[in-house]
Amino acid sequence: MLEYIRQWLAQRRGNRIGEHDTDNLPTPKPASDKLLSRTRVIVLDLETTGLNPAKDEVIAIGAVAIEGGAIHLKDQFDLILRRPELDIRETVLIHGIGPEALTQGHETEDALLHLLEWMNGDPILAYHSAFDQKFLEKTLKKQLGYTLPHLWMDVAELMPAFFPKAPLKGKGLDDWADFFGLEVSERHHAAADALVTAELTLIAMNKARKQNVKTVKDLTEKLHYQRRLQSMHRY
Repeated sequence: MLEYIRQWLAQRRGNRIGEHDTDNLPTPKPASDKLLSRTRVIVLDLETTGLNPAKDEVIAIGAVAIEGGAIHLKDQFDLILRRPELDIRETVLIHGIGPEALTQGHETEDALLHLLEWMNGDPILAYHSAFDQKFLEKTLKKQLGYTLPHLWMDVAELMPAFFPKAPLKGKGLDDWADFFGLEVSERHHAAADALVTAELTLIAMNKARKQNVKTVKDLTEKLHYQRRLQSMHRY
């Protein structure tokens, strides 16, 4: 997969920035009655220079696809963006991405174009998805002028929706990974975090099928109900 990305990026080197026709990119797919077992979904994680979407920037993207009830390791995305101008002093100890890596990374516009083509408009899941969604939408708009809304779902809502009685110490990704005995190879590495999030997503989807939640639309409705339930419990 990495070699394919390199070849794709190399083919685009001759194109100047601003010549891309975003109208020809894949159209985001809405929630539908298509069976989850036959739907390709994207599980994504970003590394950023900080936590504020208004001023911080994306520096790495990791993602993996789930399709047919399985995680496809040959169908994944893992790139550091070439952004040497960014100040990463406050976060380098968290994500381990230093100035040299940002200097040698992939051209941001080309990487984002390839990400959109690779995602193919499929539904996106992330842990605390609002964070990743805000950062990715901001970056796509700023770099490509791309503003089409994708379907996002939050794995942080997905897990308690199907495992409401799980005795967790907290509500983080690590807590769920520990509960199910999942091995996290490297935390705060976009591709590794995306993979463990995908494993949790697959566990939730298997549980969903047993509860007759079988389609993308069913899943979005389940998450909507979960949000309403959590909102009620706040009062």
